Amino acid sequence: MSQKTKGKKKRLAKAHNQNHRVPSWAIIKTNRAVVTHPKRRHWRRNSINTG
Repeated sequence: MSQKTKGKKKRLAKAHNQNHRVPSWAIIKTNRAVVTHPKRRHWRRNSINTG
């Protein structure tokens, strides 16, 4: 990580924070209408545009 720039590290950290499941309260509130996260990303399958 020492070779990466600060901007790239910030973008990687943002992508890491966004990559969470749908909260359980949201699933309960919508009666399981919302279960999957459309922007969920797998580290091996999908890439990030870090610029």
